[in-house]
Amino acid sequence: MSDDEPMDHVKRNRDLWDARAPEWLERGERAWTMKEACWGVHQIPESAAGLLASFSGGKVIELGCGTGYVSAWLARLGGTPVGVDNSLAQLTSAHQLQNRFDLHFPLVHADAEHLPFTDESFDFAVSEYGAAIWCDPYQWIPEAARVLRPGGRLVFLGNSTQIMLSLPDDDGPATTSLQRPQFGMHRMEWDDDPGVEFHLSHGDRIRLLRRSGFEVEELIELYPSDASVESRYPYVTLEWAKRWPSEEAWVARKV
Repeated sequence: MSDDEPMDHVKRNRDLWDARAPEWLERGERAWTMKEACWGVHQIPESAAGLLASFSGGKVIELGCGTGYVSAWLARLGGTPVGVDNSLAQLTSAHQLQNRFDLHFPLVHADAEHLPFTDESFDFAVSEYGAAIWCDPYQWIPEAARVLRPGGRLVFLGNSTQIMLSLPDDDGPATTSLQRPQFGMHRMEWDDDPGVEFHLSHGDRIRLLRRSGFEVEELIELYPSDASVESRYPYVTLEWAKRWPSEEAWVARKV
């Protein structure tokens, strides 16, 4: 991780995903075609993961929607989604896919740390990676709480704490030994990536959620099945992910 002085992470991540958008269009299209939601790098089906068990429709905000496939899944389940993303290029891809699949919902170019919506506008907030790792949790989680109605739920998925402590500084896969301290984990920058990620320990995450007005309902650790194949992401092998959770999802309710 870089020891350079912190830069504007919002702009850095916008530039990163504007540049990456074309290579993610095909992946987004595949996700739009799925009859069942499949989560994360190992594409764990919703029937096994249960991230949407609490979803019952209503107004949805997707924080860091990328190509918009999660919003598309929720629209087909009876929700009324709004997709928000920091990258205009990613939203352009999402709009192309909306036209291709004839499924339309609002797409808003905005930063999840400063949402352009009034208080208590939504019933459900979701992020698969997106804001969950590319926005500062001390900014985007209170914003999610602000725009959710009482009783609304926040569901977000990202890298597990375990894998973030086990990754080497270069682009190699996760190791079986710890590479950095858990104490003080927050902002992470990598030698081979211009973006800025954010990851918290479980204790810090729980304290932040509670302070923001949430009750934690579930922490879901995701494991690939025996039938899973290697992911396209070199930072984690299938063997590693079957032994330790490489991804985790949080379900929280606004009280």
